[in-house]
Amino acid sequence: MHSELDSYDRKILALLQEDASLSSAQIAEQVGLSQSPCWRRIQRMKEEGIIRGQVTLLDRKKIGLNTQIFAEVKLNAHGRSNFTEFTEAIRGFPEVLECYVLMGAVDFLLRIVTADIEAYERFFFEKLSMVPGIQEVNSIVALSEIKSTTSLPVLR
Repeated sequence: MHSELDSYDRKILALLQEDASLSSAQIAEQVGLSQSPCWRRIQRMKEEGIIRGQVTLLDRKKIGLNTQIFAEVKLNAHGRSNFTEFTEAIRGFPEVLECYVLMGAVDFLLRIVTADIEAYERFFFEKLSMVPGIQEVNSIVALSEIKSTTSLPVLR
């Protein structure tokens, strides 16, 4: 269900997306509300699932995850009938940060991070290629990152 968000809600969400460590008092001051109504709005958005959680974002390169791969995965007919088996296997791989079901020539798009190409090669042969039902994997190495954000465009 889509919840109606007013301009205060949207400003609160924009601030939280940039810095989730802000206190409700700090947010209230920046959006022009008093602390209690601001806190109640944040709680409501948490209860409604608009705010799913608060996390710490890491710089993958500073922790040694220098390689980012996009893998297009095509399942065979048998694999498509065991969609759940494939998705459970993918969810179990910490190297896979994102997985999307696609319409078109391939069935899935995976975003994978590893330390280097050799680590990806090990991941591919020891984990990904061992998942039953995979017919084809096309791996695309990202050379550089032009834009990466977790912030949704909530301000209109």
